Amino acid sequence: MPSTVAGPEIERLVQLLARLPGLGPRSARRAALYLIRKRETLLQPLAEAMRVAEERIVTCSVCGNVDSRDPCTICCDERRDPATIVVVESVGDLWALERAGAIQARYHVLGGVLSPLDGVGPSDLNLGALAARIAQGGISEVILAVNATVDGQTTAHYIIDLLSSYPVKATRLAHGVPVGGELDYLDDGTLAAAMRQRTAF
Repeated sequence: MPSTVAGPEIERLVQLLARLPGLGPRSARRAALYLIRKRETLLQPLAEAMRVAEERIVTCSVCGNVDSRDPCTICCDERRDPATIVVVESVGDLWALERAGAIQARYHVLGGVLSPLDGVGPSDLNLGALAARIAQGGISEVILAVNATVDGQTTAHYIIDLLSSYPVKATRLAHGVPVGGELDYLDDGTLAAAMRQRTAF
């Protein structure tokens, strides 16, 4: 059994850091040591930022985004197209689309995808709120920006069925060759999707 090299406070910090995505036990130890070395310039400000975040961050009651206000900043932005809703799986996906500056629309965060094997059904996702937003009227297009996985596509088909009784256009992100991608390095599924969704010059 390995001996303990640090007190319980440091071990607790390492264990918590190891729970973060992309950090295993070894990288968590390195991160903890770095934070401890930079106690005044990094550890203390980080602890304060986390305390404030825990107190003030809420989930938007309209779209499911996270922010320090409800409704969130995006939902309150009058420059955005109120007739278009982009449906995403997670807040991380929303942030990625915003980072790309791809569209000035409103969003709806599902909080996951349908996955029968994992026991995730329609009631586990933020689908009721989406249907309620559509039922209020004023929405002309719903863009399904879900991942191109089996569960993502299953979720997209479920949403299309859910919206079939409303006068809205349902679209999805194009799948295929990424910008800068080389055909020789792409998988068969991506190549097939790109060929099916080819467009005119």
